[in-house]
Order: sequence, then structure tokens, then C-alpha cells
Amino acid sequence: MGQQQLLLIVLGVIIVGISIVVGINLFQSSAIQANRDAVIADLNNLASMAMQYYKKPTNLGGGGNSFVGFAMPTGLASNANGTYTIKTAGTATTIVFQGVGTEKGDNGTSGVTHTATVTATNIAIAK
Repeated sequence: MGQQQLLLIVLGVIIVGISIVVGINLFQSSAIQANRDAVIADLNNLASMAMQYYKKPTNLGGGGNSFVGFAMPTGLASNANGTYTIKTAGTATTIVFQGVGTEKGDNGTSGVTHTATVTATNIAIAK
């Protein structure tokens, strides 16, 4: 083989190697964002259940315009997306949920984390 052919082979191997590294990074970034979206969706689901509890009269098993007494529904504390807890116990006006995803977050050590603050009329999701 000539020197030019060897140079082209080495150049081709380097380009393929760089492409593989870029592809892996894109996949990892996509997995983190997908987990973040799934945690937010689960928190929205929990928040809507809390709002339903808030608006339901006490004689029907609800809170009667209070979040006091709301408990995590069975089976929703953990799933493939992450684990969910009540960060701040329900008061008459507010309850706060926390979701920790299965993918490592921005800090690289712990899972993606979001909180959902629920009031009678609003759901606010924050990092």
C-alpha cells in the first residue's frame, strides 16, 4: 500500500471514531431529557390526583377544600421513571411533591429531580 492510502485509512478511522463518540453523547443527552419529561408527566398526574382530592367533599373521601390527609396512591411511589414522595405534607392550601428520576441529572451524581407545588387552582413544576 502507498503512503497516501494508509493516510486515508487512518483519517477514515479517526472520523468514524469521532462520529461514534458524538452519537453516544447525543443518545445519553436524549435519555436524560426523556427521563426528565417522564418525571414531569408523573408529577402532573400526582398533582391532578391531589387537586381531585382537594375538591372532593369529605363525606365522599376527599379533603373538602384541603390537602390535609392526602397520601401517595398505592403503586405510584415508584415506577420505571423514578421515585416520588410528598416533600411537604398537605396543608389547607398547598402540597408539594418531589420526583427523582432514574437517569443522572445535570450534576452527574444524582437523578433528575423536580418538584410540583400544587394549590387549589395551580400546578407549578420546578427543578
